[in-house]
Amino acid sequence: MTATDPAQPLKGFKPASEFFIGIDSDGCAFDTMGIKHRECFCPWMIGHFGLQPVARAARECKDFADLFSKTRGANRHKTLQRILAELLPAHPMVKARKFKVPQFPSYFAWVDDPNSVLSNEGLKRAIAKADGAAKKELEAVLAWNERVDWAVQKIVKGIPPFPLVRESLQKMQGRADVIVVSATPGETLAREWNEHDLAQYVALIAGQEMGTKAQHLQYATKGRYQENHVLMVGDAMDDLKAARASNTLFFPVNPSGEDESWRRFHNEALERFFRGQYAGAYEKKLIDEFDRRLPEKPPWSK
Repeated sequence: MTATDPAQPLKGFKPASEFFIGIDSDGCAFDTMGIKHRECFCPWMIGHFGLQPVARAARECKDFADLFSKTRGANRHKTLQRILAELLPAHPMVKARKFKVPQFPSYFAWVDDPNSVLSNEGLKRAIAKADGAAKKELEAVLAWNERVDWAVQKIVKGIPPFPLVRESLQKMQGRADVIVVSATPGETLAREWNEHDLAQYVALIAGQEMGTKAQHLQYATKGRYQENHVLMVGDAMDDLKAARASNTLFFPVNPSGEDESWRRFHNEALERFFRGQYAGAYEKKLIDEFDRRLPEKPPWSK
């Protein structure tokens, strides 16, 4: 029996409009980034990996990696690796306390492997193939991962979309094919978009199980739309990279400036996109501003 390809809905996507718009969810359409990372991801990261002696440093690293740097919005496994292997060991508090940050070489190798699917199911498949210390590492991460998903389900509720997201989606109807492009688990995405009655405005909700954001865009758009007729709306550098990898235009939703960004999108950028006046100097101005808001290095490294 042939296994079902989770990305098939994207690969078989049939255009109904001349234009295509992909929209990220966490931190872009919904103000869920802060509560997810601070109340769900971070406490369980501290608890599961024994970071209690340097909890404040761990929180600062999590905030920087996931909310206020160029890795904002990246897959949770990519940022967990960055925190444990790079940011936390270099934090002044960790150095002062001579705290040894736990390292997980087998897990890090899995994260770095381009063939890995960085999701719960991908992790379970890796565990099934591993043994000994490598298996224990991956199982420890899976326990954290599942606890985070549980916490998100229990805690992240009733958070509406940013102002003018709904109105922007309504303006797209009949003019563009719209899908959700996200690294969040599909079950969580479906719950959030249906909870606020936004799912009716999108043709498809693509989560981490369907591949990376770049793959989402490539699967759904390659060879199906004219040049400059495809736009990605996102709030993270990974969104910009995904757009560039698939020859897609990009509209940035600026961290800490989301309301203003959606006002600009609704009142100005969307019509420019439909009129063919988005690419070039206008897009560059928005991306330059976005890039300045997301530093490469944490403030404690200066």
